[in-house]
Order: sequence, then structure tokens, then C-alpha cells
Amino acid sequence: MHVLILGGTAEARQLAAELDRRPRLRVTTSLAGRVARPRLPAGEVRIGGFGGVAGLVEWLHEHRPDAVVDATHPFAATISTNAAAAAQATGVPLIALRRPGWEAVPGDRWHAATDLADAAARLPALGRRIFLTTGRLGLAAFTDLDELHFLVRSVEAPDPPLPRHCEILLDRGPYTVEGERDLLRTQAIEVLVTKDSGGPATAAKLTAARELGLPVVVVRRPPAPAGVPLAQDVSEVLHRLSPGAADTCP
Repeated sequence: MHVLILGGTAEARQLAAELDRRPRLRVTTSLAGRVARPRLPAGEVRIGGFGGVAGLVEWLHEHRPDAVVDATHPFAATISTNAAAAAQATGVPLIALRRPGWEAVPGDRWHAATDLADAAARLPALGRRIFLTTGRLGLAAFTDLDELHFLVRSVEAPDPPLPRHCEILLDRGPYTVEGERDLLRTQAIEVLVTKDSGGPATAAKLTAARELGLPVVVVRRPPAPAGVPLAQDVSEVLHRLSPGAADTCP
């Protein structure tokens, strides 16, 4: 059996490790190549885009995987849409592995935003010193907010355009509540902005913001492609890929 994982997440690496240990099973993980030094998973690895739906269809025809697992970031809407279209065109079974989103608890001061532009529009009413943890892409949405100061945390340096008053913090999770609390205090942060990525690796900032009483602007996830079976964790994917559960992976 050959499984193609569309990766880049901790769950994708965990799934690749589980599959790579199984006999008579070949696993290939595809990484987008946007990070210069990615954490490589077990098994075979390919780096770089497919070239849209047509390119992915060609790859599926050539390599003939038995299943595809879309374990990309919850906000990687383009590749997820392309994977759904390519799977439908080729008949290759597709599963989307999506970790559950975060949920507010008592004490949270969350403000839901539909996208980055909506998040930017909410900031002037909430504070002036902003901790921006939405990644290195899409920062152009905040460039008109010249009266605000941004601390931007990213794994790699973001490309311009950037906000006028902007400090870059290059770092990679997982993070601790103590470390996030100290960072928020040291930088005198007044507002946290994050995408609803879910998972434990970057959730500590939400706890720290709650403890300090800070507002958090949470960008909602894009909807998953219609008709694609969803799994919330690696164990559920493994169950769907098992021979006895083939009918759960249409």
C-alpha cells in the first residue's frame, strides 16, 4: 500500500512515523517548500508544489498511491481544495486530517474575525501594541495601521510589505505558558492576534493572554472542501486506512 501525505504539520509527521513502521506500506510526504529547514518526516519526502490541480492529477496517475491524506495546516485552503479536486478526478481516496480548533473558556476575551483584513479592522479599538502570530504570509493586511506597533512572530523572516512599526521575532514552537506570559509582559502587549490553528504546540499564548486579561482576535478557519471525509487525529486516519475500514474512505 502506498499513502501520499500532504504534510507540514506535527500530525503529518506523526502519521508518517506510524505508517513508516508498518510492513508492506510505503509512505510519501509532500512538503510545500516554504520553510528553508523543515522538520522532515519518516519515509519518502518530496518538496515543492505540484503545479495546481493538473499537476497533482498527473502525480497521482504516475505514482498511483492507494490513498491521500491531506494533513496540511487548517489554513492551507488552496492545497486542500486542489487535493479534493484531484482526488475526485482520479478516484484516489482522500482523507482530511484536521486537528480540532480551539474553544474559548471562561475568562477568555476572544473577538472572532473572518479573515486577516477583518482582524486588522478590529485592532484600533482594542489596543496599540499587537502580538501578531498569524505567520509570515498575509501581513499586508496590517500595513495601513501606522498608529499601532506590531511584534510579529514567525518561523522565518516575512517578506514585505510589513507594518510600519514592526519588530520581527523568529521562533518556532512548541511554547510554554510561562514563556508566553513573560513575552507578553516584557513587550507590553495589549492585543494578541492568532489564527484558529488548534493543537497544543501554540496554545500556550491563549492561556497566557487569559491570565493577563488581554483581548485575543481569533481568525476563523476556512471551510474544509465539501464531501471530503474528516479525521480529527492520527488514530482515526489509521483506522480509516486499515483494510477492514476501506468503505469509510470513499
